[in-house]
Amino acid sequence: MRIPRIYLPLPLTVGATVRLDDNAFNHAVRVLRLKPDAALILFNGQGGAFAATLADVSKREAWARLLEFLPGEVESPLRVILGQGISRGDKMDYTLQKAVELGAAAIQPLFTERGGVDLSGERLTRKVQHWRSIVIGACEQCGRNRLPEVYDPVRLANWLAQPAEAGLRLLLDPAAELGLRRLESPAGPVMLLIGAEGGLSPAEMAQARQARFLGVRLGPRILRTETAGLAALAALQALWGD
Repeated sequence: MRIPRIYLPLPLTVGATVRLDDNAFNHAVRVLRLKPDAALILFNGQGGAFAATLADVSKREAWARLLEFLPGEVESPLRVILGQGISRGDKMDYTLQKAVELGAAAIQPLFTERGGVDLSGERLTRKVQHWRSIVIGACEQCGRNRLPEVYDPVRLANWLAQPAEAGLRLLLDPAAELGLRRLESPAGPVMLLIGAEGGLSPAEMAQARQARFLGVRLGPRILRTETAGLAALAALQALWGD
């Protein structure tokens, strides 16, 4: 049986005994039904992980003893920041989960003209918390020990106006003539812009190009928003990543 991996946002040190927080307790005890002396792996998102064992379990809390530091990393050498138009329903959840599995370094949710998503105030705060929990769960599953950041959502125009890291900026555009294989390997990070359902408007496409985003296409077929970013991530990793 695979040893469960559980995220615990606390300082972790070999030899220490730590109390599981509510999320870790729910995952380990209520969902997985682990008992005392059960093996598990804990990580805090800062790199590396710890082999551990459940030391004590009660109805409302559990403690784990940290036995050994596990230094392994599975981060891609290619840093990809995914600028993703916010989609409706569970499509955004799916995109976030799979983007983590495919090695995205960070995700920037974007409000776009055709997204059809209206989030603000408390609803927006809860949604961002939910998205970050999706990322944590994906890291637990896929073996990543560093959490990709989910930035606070912004409007596309505001994101395009922000100073950005030097590197390659790509705009997925089904009408573009250029494919990824015709590009040179990037010397820095890749910023990848994906529209929401309905794609980006002509005005948004123009704004992106003014911000030095290069239009590329993946093939002759038009992809859904929840497919486009993931297909592009997989292609980028195959060409220049891991």
